Amino acid sequence: MPNAQRVKALAHAVREGSFSAAARRMGLSQSAVSQHISKLETEVGAQLLVRGRDGITLTATGQELFELADEFAALDQQITERLRGHAQLDRGHLKIIANAPQPALSLIERYTSRYDNISVDFALFDWASAMDRVKSKRVDIALITAPAPQPDLVVIPIVEAKYVLYARIDHPLAARERVRLQDVAAHTLVLPEKGSLTQRVVTQALENANLVPHRIVTMTTFPVMKEAILQGVGVGIFLQNSSVAEERLREVEIEDLQQNYSTAIVIPKHKYGLRITRSFLEILD
Repeated sequence: MPNAQRVKALAHAVREGSFSAAARRMGLSQSAVSQHISKLETEVGAQLLVRGRDGITLTATGQELFELADEFAALDQQITERLRGHAQLDRGHLKIIANAPQPALSLIERYTSRYDNISVDFALFDWASAMDRVKSKRVDIALITAPAPQPDLVVIPIVEAKYVLYARIDHPLAARERVRLQDVAAHTLVLPEKGSLTQRVVTQALENANLVPHRIVTMTTFPVMKEAILQGVGVGIFLQNSSVAEERLREVEIEDLQQNYSTAIVIPKHKYGLRITRSFLEILD
């Protein structure tokens, strides 16, 4: 049987994105983590990962072993917690991702206020990338709108919202109580890049209405798109309450987009029983 530390070194290196970060998580030196993984590769008889300028990339064999290694690391943590009698959390680390700033950031604020000694890594991804990361077990918790169902994921819906127009307060459409897509199509439309749920929903709605916008400007993340709207680049379409209220922006109802979309907390099943994961769910009460 492979050495337990070697298996956990692989899990942490991939999840943290570097040997140095894995070393901090495990309380080891970077060279020790490197040696653990090198010896594991020797045992397996194949290269498991490649270190490059952009971080760690798994080989096909590495991906197969990583999924088992991450489950092993989670089980090892659960056993440790059980032996301690589920004592109060005194330290820990959560890796959280989302496809929009809200409600993720408000939940993180509540969580970090309650648990002073838990560190949190947070990142925004487009919908497709967020789903890929949670399915490949590279995160602890994801907040995703309309997540694709998977048998190895726990999905907990927390809020529903529909798409609305975001317009700067001095934009002509900002004065309207509601608009139609044909009204929006007459202006420059700011949309996220391919891979986003918003891009998919809006593009399909425009096609169904046989509408071609005056201009589409695509950007990466919600904060960038929000800044673009504030700078007067155009108007955008996002879910209601996608960010903290901004007096220079107005949300306007879109008559053609009345469907509600559920944002959910998504957790890999093997991490659902962890005390630190369950502690995040407690803030929902």
